[in-house]
Amino acid sequence: MTLEDSDALSWRSVADLIGDHPEADVALIGAGLNERSLTPGRCDLGPKAFRAVLPRFSTYDVETGAELATRVHDAGDVALKGVSPADAFAPVRAAAAGQAHRALTVLIGGNNAITRPGAHALGLDRVGVLTLDAHFDLRDTDQGLTNGNPIQALLEDGLAGERISQVGLAPFANTRRAHEKAKAAGISVRTARDCRDQGLAVVVAQELERLSGLCEAIFVDFDIDVIDRSQWPASPGARPGGVSAQDFFDATRVIGAHPKVRAVDLTEYDPSLEIGDLGSLTAGRWFCELLAGFEAR
Repeated sequence: MTLEDSDALSWRSVADLIGDHPEADVALIGAGLNERSLTPGRCDLGPKAFRAVLPRFSTYDVETGAELATRVHDAGDVALKGVSPADAFAPVRAAAAGQAHRALTVLIGGNNAITRPGAHALGLDRVGVLTLDAHFDLRDTDQGLTNGNPIQALLEDGLAGERISQVGLAPFANTRRAHEKAKAAGISVRTARDCRDQGLAVVVAQELERLSGLCEAIFVDFDIDVIDRSQWPASPGARPGGVSAQDFFDATRVIGAHPKVRAVDLTEYDPSLEIGDLGSLTAGRWFCELLAGFEAR
């Protein structure tokens, strides 16, 4: 046996942790919703591309000396091809609610419209919502549900604004009306500048602490277009001046470690915009950081 053969046999990837594990504490659900996106794309390709990249990640963290060991139950994909956000609500909510007995459920999108049913799956009367997003997602719903109004829809559903924290909001990517809506609703608004000045992980920790005093469970929307576009081209909504990928990973580990975080999603990931696998590798690393945080609980 050559040295290369020996190394190949010892390689354990994050993909090896995922499978049919009914007793696992973590569940993975694909939710590749793509209809009614304000910016055309192929976010429906996200779950497949995400799973495909995981064999490239080792379970070993050289920085901490820790080895990921958490098994993840793969609950499959929700059938969403050609389905509108309105019609996707019930099946996505049902899929997430079916895994809500676990400590953590991970929804891989798909556009941002999956956030609303994901939050509902935890119970609207007991949930708080944290978003990492360049945008408010507070567009009016009179023309229907889209990836641009899941937070507005949640407000209309009855979720109290004080139980929403929005982190990473970008300048010149939102309207005054959306900002005024957020303030009037009592939403905690933290801008991209706040994240640069204080550190994204610090801001996230502050908002998790705030939400913890108001709710029993927290749903986190990782709208990945919060990352600076130069480091994250695989999303039509990403802008220059967003948070760094490293800060995003650090914040993800903080979120994974929080005991009240019961479900998360990864949204606005469009593999058709890939440049050199950068998007898939970023999404895969995000999942590793999420599991690393979870194992610190």
